[in-house]
Amino acid sequence: QDDTAFEKQSALFALAVSDIVLINMWCHDIGREQAANKPLLKTVFQVMMRLFSPRKTTMLFVIRDKSKTPLENLEPILREDIQKIWDGVPKPHAHKDTPLSEFFNVQVVALNSYEEKEELFREQVSNLRDRFQQSIAPGGLAGDRRGVVPASGFSFSSQQFWKVIKENKDLDLPAHKVMVATVRCEEIGYEKVATFTADEEWQQFEEAVQSDYVPGFGKKISSLLDRCLSEYDMEAIYFDEGVRTSKRHQLESKLLQLVNPAYQSLLGHLRTRTLEAFKESFDKAVEKEGFAVAARDSTQIFLEKFDKGSEDATIQQVNWDPSKVKDKLKRDIEAHVVSVRATKLSELCATYE
Repeated sequence: QDDTAFEKQSALFALAVSDIVLINMWCHDIGREQAANKPLLKTVFQVMMRLFSPRKTTMLFVIRDKSKTPLENLEPILREDIQKIWDGVPKPHAHKDTPLSEFFNVQVVALNSYEEKEELFREQVSNLRDRFQQSIAPGGLAGDRRGVVPASGFSFSSQQFWKVIKENKDLDLPAHKVMVATVRCEEIGYEKVATFTADEEWQQFEEAVQSDYVPGFGKKISSLLDRCLSEYDMEAIYFDEGVRTSKRHQLESKLLQLVNPAYQSLLGHLRTRTLEAFKESFDKAVEKEGFAVAARDSTQIFLEKFDKGSEDATIQQVNWDPSKVKDKLKRDIEAHVVSVRATKLSELCATYE
């Protein structure tokens, strides 16, 4: 009983992870009631009912030690045997009348005897090898690629398949595909965040903005973010699209959370630098142009300078609004103008007294 259970588990595992199931069959077993492969085929068909899959599996029968009987005569007999086994397998009500072709793409090839016709055997094996090498091309042996797990997620996917099978649960391939994509895309996202934080250019910019305004910040950081997200896209491209997109948004959000403090620090330095430059310029302009004109023109000039500086700091992946910092700058400018006005009035009053 344990052997039978393991055989079924192994068959289900093979169907879950494989695009192509290759069945080795002796030519003289075709048409025989006691053929060696019939119990295996029955097991395969039984466990297929537990595999909720949107894709067909290719079942490739390799007939070995081909006799003089042409393949075009052998194949219909084999297909009839396969159909009888399929018809005899108990099926759930939902699949009571489902044809074999809904689950399997049956293919048949024949190989001559290695002992009797070695050269022809080698040629036939070479042709079969070519079909496998081109198996994922349109019209190839593994033409139905729905639900395929990328190579980077195959190990984890296979482990989860076997875990579910050992627990004697049915396999829901679409749900499994989403689960694998979720785990792998999260892992890729964590790797990209770690790579970004360890990036030397990012670290230099992060340190530099602590002490002063850094020209070109926005363009450079946008480039670093774009590179990081592009690497994620390349590594996650073959996983479920919905999961891939969702995890990309999460990655972008985490990266922007890392960048935001540096951006805010940069704007703070830009505000301070602009205010100091305004004070120096305004104090000189008052002497030349008069108070009202100097206040109006200098305010406009330096608010525009702030706009240019904040535009230079803009990160293309996000629409952060610098208006609060600009409003603070405007209030600081107005406060300085009021302070200078009060000083000038005091000086005038003192002169007339």
